Amino acid sequence: MLQKKKKLSKKEIKEDKLINFYKSSVDFFEKYQSKIFIYAGVVVVVVAAIYFYLNQKNVNDEKAGLELSRIMTLYDKGSYLEAIEGIQGTNIIGLKNLVTEYGGTENGETAKIYLANCYSFLSNYEEAFKYYEDYNGSIDYFEAASLAGQAGYYAMKGDYDKASNLYLNASKQSQVNSQNPDYILNAGICLMKIGEKDEARILFNKIKDDYSSSSANREVDKYLAVINW
Repeated sequence: MLQKKKKLSKKEIKEDKLINFYKSSVDFFEKYQSKIFIYAGVVVVVVAAIYFYLNQKNVNDEKAGLELSRIMTLYDKGSYLEAIEGIQGTNIIGLKNLVTEYGGTENGETAKIYLANCYSFLSNYEEAFKYYEDYNGSIDYFEAASLAGQAGYYAMKGDYDKASNLYLNASKQSQVNSQNPDYILNAGICLMKIGEKDEARILFNKIKDDYSSSSANREVDKYLAVINW
């Protein structure tokens, strides 16, 4: 006579599944262990490479910051050519070399703006534009300076439509940038030059409403008078 098959409990079912999973895992590992070791090795190498890259980037950024601080003494006193080229026989390498060596670090990208400013002060607008446009840092203030520098270049070329858009974009990078009213003023002036008087009036009135204590506000009335004449 056949005996009735014993019904497994929930606990026994779980234990049975666990045993099967363990066996299948062991079989899988034994079958593919060489590939697993290779892939694990690749992951370790990738993680190590990322760590080395980030660590090296931080080290280079610190070096760039030190080099930039040395150059700023020349920049601040208006020695723009020396700030660009550096001074032979000293530890001041110059902005151009700094950008070449450390571009891509935060301080290297900041150096691009100062380099562009130097070229602009020396009336080398093509070189200035190249570095303004090439800025790729993450600091809002310098992103705004980059856009405003490009705007000034296009305004000089007579492309006031593009210049006005860039000035406006510059003014939107940060709410606390003291240059914002000047950017908005320049955008309004560019719009005036292409006959967009209503849009220019809106910007001039924004300066009067939001930046009444700024130097740009002292310029607004004369432009509003031209528009309303």
